[in-house]
Amino acid sequence: MARIRRFEERTAQLYRDGEIPGFVHVSIGQEAVAVGACSVLTGRDIITSTHRGHGHVLAKGGDMGRMFAELLGRADGSCRGRGGSMHIADLDAGVFGANGIVGAGLPIATGAAMAMRLRGTSDVAVAFFGDGAVAQGAFHEAVNLAAVKDLPIVFLCENNHFAEFSDASVIRELPLADRARGYGIAYAHADGNDVEAVARVMAAQVARVRSGAGPVLVEAETYRARGHYEGDQQRYRTPEDLAAREANDPLAILAARIRADGDGDLLAKIADEVEREVEAAIAFARAAPEPGAETLQEYVYSPVGHRPPLPVPADVQATPAIKTSRAIRAALEDELATDPSVFLAGIDVAAGGNVFGLTRGLHERFPGRLIDTPISETAIMGLGVGAAMSGLRPVVELMYLDFIGVCLDQLMNQAAKMRFMTGGAVQVPLTVRTQFGAGRSSGSQHSQSLEVLLAAIPGLKVVMPGTPADAYGLLRAAVRDPNPVIVIENRLLYEVSGDAPDRSESLELGRAHVVREGSDVTVVSYSRMAQVCLAAARELAGRGIECEVVDLRTIAPLDYQTIIASLAKTSRLLIAHEAITDFGVGAEISAHVGEHAFELLDAPIKRVGAARMPPPYAPNLERLWLPDQAAVVRAVEQLVAY
Repeated sequence: MARIRRFEERTAQLYRDGEIPGFVHVSIGQEAVAVGACSVLTGRDIITSTHRGHGHVLAKGGDMGRMFAELLGRADGSCRGRGGSMHIADLDAGVFGANGIVGAGLPIATGAAMAMRLRGTSDVAVAFFGDGAVAQGAFHEAVNLAAVKDLPIVFLCENNHFAEFSDASVIRELPLADRARGYGIAYAHADGNDVEAVARVMAAQVARVRSGAGPVLVEAETYRARGHYEGDQQRYRTPEDLAAREANDPLAILAARIRADGDGDLLAKIADEVEREVEAAIAFARAAPEPGAETLQEYVYSPVGHRPPLPVPADVQATPAIKTSRAIRAALEDELATDPSVFLAGIDVAAGGNVFGLTRGLHERFPGRLIDTPISETAIMGLGVGAAMSGLRPVVELMYLDFIGVCLDQLMNQAAKMRFMTGGAVQVPLTVRTQFGAGRSSGSQHSQSLEVLLAAIPGLKVVMPGTPADAYGLLRAAVRDPNPVIVIENRLLYEVSGDAPDRSESLELGRAHVVREGSDVTVVSYSRMAQVCLAAARELAGRGIECEVVDLRTIAPLDYQTIIASLAKTSRLLIAHEAITDFGVGAEISAHVGEHAFELLDAPIKRVGAARMPPPYAPNLERLWLPDQAAVVRAVEQLVAY
């Protein structure tokens, strides 16, 4: 506790003096919770932390010198200067990271616990969170999922009675004990200012969780001695409140106990040792270099490396043609059969076989590796992130692409950024399968083409297959990729047949495919619209116009090289997609070509897409709104006539 206290005091001073940039939230007053909890954990146990996480990292065994270097933004920091105070992590110590998003670590810890369960270990995950996080949906979803699946996890609430600037009594009336009872899990209370009391409670609860008794919610009542962040004027604090915090200082409580035992000299010895250690750590951090300018874009993606032929199960039978739905199922089946680290999770993916029947039968063939979850998109994505960080290769399902907004944080701020924020210390080989598609009167909340939202997030890859062969090859490539990959399928293609895939061929993510050679116009598309464009090209060929059709297959990263190579042949460019034209993939390609290949153009670039409006329900309006073959034909003819 003395190490944490002095680390935080010096951190506050360095921040005040301008040596530490950004935001700083210190854990002074809460040291007993971190130390008591982590004292009963092993090196194999995993923790997730909060934006006030320095104490947790130190208590779990994080290196102090590298932590100070991280706070100073240095190359030798525990995250190579990419994480800073709010995102500090130490994978070697089993710390899956502090988190700048309140409550976001809970679903990730649940994923780590799921990995432990699938591996059959006796390890435990501990999710630290503050009392303010109880108001987050992520808290509910993570605790509920852990309860449903009896996962080996301790949800440890550091109840410091303040949520940022609000007294907890203002925002939370239902006690945590009652909440735990509502989820059907165990509850334990600890005096969070007494490190020995915390250790006793945690020892009993961790042993219980290791035995397979399921999750537990532990509430450790403590006090936040300082403001929400360094620089907080704390005008909301009363004199009585501040006096109570001083009276409940965990270091003072333990020091009095040590003196009562007649070992007062130990306190002076500890203080001397800690002071020397802290100053040496600061000296190390100050001497560490800043990250080199040449490293600016490092750690965003994990390198893919060599792509050997895909392993194929021995019982695979060749077929001349296959439906897209069967190709997707075959890809999942082959990955489950050849890689024991792969598992599937999502709503009704196991016994129900997926809402479209795509995973039917896999539950029986691979028992325990298809996991039905509650309807909890944030928890599902967090489960995938935590399991991927633990070394597994989860394939999680988002039932409809339209639901991406419900769980966007776990993709945008967690999966996409984990490798970068840890300075390359972790990989997140997560695959997210989802589907979209207008044309069946599914309405404004089940028909949207939202791929551009995900493509705009550095760290994610986004693929959209348009044929059964591509659906197979891209999905297997996604599962084997060391980065988070979103696979977006068009449900209108599920029952469309096409050439069967070569089940040993590994497709390269980020590589477009010229599916039809031509000399007059380059037509770029993807997913179902690529098939619409092919049909339009065949119609136009009868009129003497030869279109070269490029199926992007991958939206992020975009294969500009193939597009420009085709444009060099045709000098005319059309981009077509189901999504609205504004701010879309077509707009991005247009901007890139205009900047880098303008001299190749003999006509203005044209785009075909949906109107800027929500998808309509009435069939006649939906047909008017959705781009079709006739729209592509008209656009090509206009380009040729220019």
